[in-house]
Amino acid sequence: MDTVIQELISKELQRQRHGIELIASENFTSYEVMKAMGTCLTNKYAEGYPGKRYYGGCEVVDEIETIAIERLKELFGAEYANVQPHSGAQANAAIFLACLQAGDTVLGFDLSHGGHLSHGSPVNFSGKVYHPVFYGVQPDTGLIDMDEVEQIALKERPKLMICGASAYSRDWDYARFRAIADQVGALLLADIAHPAGLISKGLLNDPLQHCHIVSSTTHKTLRGPRGGIIMMGKNFDNPWGRTTKKGNPIKMSAILNSGVFPGMQGGPLEHIIAAKAISFGEALSDSFKTYGQQVIDNAQVLAQAFEANGYKIISGGTDNHLMLIDLRSKGDLTGRDLENALVKADITINKNMVPFDDRSPFVTSGIRIGTSAMTSRGFGTSEFEKVFEWIDHIVAHIENEEAISRVRKEVNRFMDDYPLYPEI
Repeated sequence: MDTVIQELISKELQRQRHGIELIASENFTSYEVMKAMGTCLTNKYAEGYPGKRYYGGCEVVDEIETIAIERLKELFGAEYANVQPHSGAQANAAIFLACLQAGDTVLGFDLSHGGHLSHGSPVNFSGKVYHPVFYGVQPDTGLIDMDEVEQIALKERPKLMICGASAYSRDWDYARFRAIADQVGALLLADIAHPAGLISKGLLNDPLQHCHIVSSTTHKTLRGPRGGIIMMGKNFDNPWGRTTKKGNPIKMSAILNSGVFPGMQGGPLEHIIAAKAISFGEALSDSFKTYGQQVIDNAQVLAQAFEANGYKIISGGTDNHLMLIDLRSKGDLTGRDLENALVKADITINKNMVPFDDRSPFVTSGIRIGTSAMTSRGFGTSEFEKVFEWIDHIVAHIENEEAISRVRKEVNRFMDDYPLYPEI
């Protein structure tokens, strides 16, 4: 046994058990999902797709992957699904590869306003290989102005438009995005990595009714393992009318599949796909909708508590599981300083740039907070009111190590009533 690594794994488990996890992109899987990731399925190489593999001995993993695909399609009402991408960023990379040529124009949400690296950031493949242009939020409202999106699209004529974010707390007008995409002849991609679980239960607008392609991660609000997925809704299988040299229609599903394999990655992670299948089954339950609504309720109560005490919430509130808080209303406090202080109190958040930030990405003027993980631990609105009190106390005593230590002891005692993985 590798005792060094085992001890570190145990140490991380204790960190998760004793602390409060508020990073919006994190969640806690069920024990069954976590177990699937540590099975013998990791040994099986399975390049290709069910029924069309390049290796023998794939009969069992074919069944598992097919179940994952069918459950995902049922969960979102999708016509097509690919469960092989290793991450959301790789799902996006596969879509770009399948649908674009190098240098094509892509219109995405500005990273500094809440977008994602893989939506055209100049430090990412999406900004290096393709020509990115961006829309953002308005300075006064913190909201996306759809008229401005339309103006940018008409000027830039992108081949691909992206709606989706990593730090935007409002729902998306997918119908308006589609109308704009149709005006300029663009393909429309919705990246729902953050709100996917909430969308799956009808708690937020449905992108599959309007967007040609939908990508997502499987963790975050879906509560599955770390991984990616690609989906399409009904009637979007050949949106550009592509044909072979003989004039036969080419299915977009086949184009997307080839973008994932062999275009972007080799053998799929069948142990992760099994875990995805389990999590999709869990999300199909009625209780998952109750969970999703609690995630939203918790986020709204927490955002209201911050706003009522002088903090600025970008966009003035939240429709989903997260909020972006501009700390400039609290003087010289930076996101980095508050993140570091909260970590000492076993409260984990991440520093985050806010729109029109005057600080660097390594310092930032804001923080991002999400409620999915602690809702999975059993927190309701009253617990999140307590979370706000702890955070606000640390803001008021940011340099007081004794005060921070007292909060940490309170947090650790509090979390004893919310066990994590008691099976271990």
